[in-house]
Amino acid sequence: MKVLVPVKRVVDYNVKVRAKSDGSGVDIANAKMSMNPFDEIALEEAMRLKESGKVTEVIAISCGITQCQETLRTAMAIGADRAILVETTADIEPLAVAKLLKALADKEQPQLIILGKQAIDDDCNQTGQMLAALLGWPQATFASKVVLDDGKVTVTREVDGGLETLALTLPAIITTDLRLNEPRYVTLPNIMKAKKKQLDTINPGTLGVDVTARLKTLKVVEPLKRTAGVIVPDIATLVSKLRNEAKVI
Repeated sequence: MKVLVPVKRVVDYNVKVRAKSDGSGVDIANAKMSMNPFDEIALEEAMRLKESGKVTEVIAISCGITQCQETLRTAMAIGADRAILVETTADIEPLAVAKLLKALADKEQPQLIILGKQAIDDDCNQTGQMLAALLGWPQATFASKVVLDDGKVTVTREVDGGLETLALTLPAIITTDLRLNEPRYVTLPNIMKAKKKQLDTINPGTLGVDVTARLKTLKVVEPLKRTAGVIVPDIATLVSKLRNEAKVI
């Protein structure tokens, strides 16, 4: 069984990003970049399925600039068998990514696609769902447990107020939540081995996908700083402040 794992290059989660002075976006100059944490979890789950003997090949995929190769090398150091980079300098949106992944899925014919539920830079939480719609495959989002057996996959997913268990027929799409697993550390020997693994680079035109942006960012601003809390003497003062100052009632 073949599994595709899309991974995204994002600003490292430990880095505090700031909006550009002109409000055109986020300043990532000289910022440390790494693999999206939710995608790390997706890749770890794919590796565990392979180590259990239920998956034969894991392919990491990324869409973006040339530097995304670093992220793919990390994915192969974790254990992915090979990688594919859809190289483009365009600011691609979730729908464009889903179309690119669909084209690759049509080409590679995987039985399972596992990806993070969202990226920590745009927090869209859309790509997996859009990809499922484009492919016409069943999907299970926010997975906290995955069991693969006898041509189907059973997924426990987190929902408001509890857990929901779904049984999907393959091929299928799964998006991962934080509690699914704990990603492994990358070892130096595996980093060296990853340099010899296959990494193919293609462009969106080869796949017949238009990645032109459909959305325009008007302005990016930092959130207002929170003011210090105050202690009020009685309920009447609290209500007055909520009504007149906070204007929430």
